[in-house]
Amino acid sequence: MKRYSKLIIAAIIALIFIGTFVFLWQKSQPKEVVYQEFTPEKKDIRKTTIITGKIEPRNEVNIKPQISGIIAELLKEPGDYVNQGDVIAKVKVIPDMSQLSSAESRVRLADINLKQVETDYARTESLHNQKLVSDEDFEKSRQQLQQAREEKAAAVDALQVVRDGVSKSNASASSTLIRSTISGIILDIPVKVGNSVINSNTFNDGTTIATVANMKDLIFRGNIDETEVGQLDLGIPMKITIGALQDLQFDASLEYISPKATESNGANQFEIKAAVVLPSESRESRSNTLRSGYSANAEIVLDEVQQVLTVPESAIEFSGDSTFVYVVKGKDGDKSTYERTAVDTGLSDGVNIEIKKGLTADQKVRSPQIITDDETQNN
Repeated sequence: MKRYSKLIIAAIIALIFIGTFVFLWQKSQPKEVVYQEFTPEKKDIRKTTIITGKIEPRNEVNIKPQISGIIAELLKEPGDYVNQGDVIAKVKVIPDMSQLSSAESRVRLADINLKQVETDYARTESLHNQKLVSDEDFEKSRQQLQQAREEKAAAVDALQVVRDGVSKSNASASSTLIRSTISGIILDIPVKVGNSVINSNTFNDGTTIATVANMKDLIFRGNIDETEVGQLDLGIPMKITIGALQDLQFDASLEYISPKATESNGANQFEIKAAVVLPSESRESRSNTLRSGYSANAEIVLDEVQQVLTVPESAIEFSGDSTFVYVVKGKDGDKSTYERTAVDTGLSDGVNIEIKKGLTADQKVRSPQIITDDETQNN
């Protein structure tokens, strides 16, 4: 039994040894090489770049109150469309005590003065009727009465403005009614009912009640690398693709290139802006679909040639400042023969490259890279 076990183990070791030897021998054998061949074609070549950025409204306005107080009522919500002058919110005024006291004092003094002037006017009128006072003195007395009444009305209005933020005489133009200064869509209302708000003054910017923008006039804002900015011109067309709306693509026109670079991740970037063109037949629906801040990509054609002779860039061999291709010259048995030929190249889009000189459309070229039989079978 032990004898048979030893024979089996010896046979297994021998098989492993022989198999390893055969494997190594096959690997050491030279393999037949195959070259990938290409036929030159007439194509359009475009050199493009993709710029990442976002969609923004051209005009985005922060609506702020003209007085300080507390939000009493919100009449609109984000997403609502408003016309210029529409009321967005109402503010309840919290009067300053010193101003309120001064305004009340002014009303009391105006009332005292008016009563005195009314008494003087009644006396003067009686004497005028008895021909004891001249017409000129009577007219002066009547003028003083009118002035006293105006002063009383002005004092009452001032008190109402300090106390309530609005007077009866100017209720339609009340500063307690926060109105939109432009027509557009409300993007945000960062306050709630009960929040305190302050008006803009020398010491602060004031509280933003709402942000309103015209979503029918949009721009694309992005950054381009300094290596490509020199190839841009104002007015150049662009294609805008919205990340959240892959089925929609918009035309745009470059209208601004920043004169100053900003550094980002060690590279100099220049800000650009492009006017987004909304189709006129569906501008209303498109403006309702697009939202401020959407991420977007802009495709810009930096250079273009049409119907030129091209080959795949993988068929080009670069050597210093020179470029070469391997032209198929004929057959040597089952194998093709090649000739290394210098060519002049032009524009490349990263896949195909323009051939200006050194190659004709009826010639075939091969790739400089060698493809083995195994790789051919895998492909």
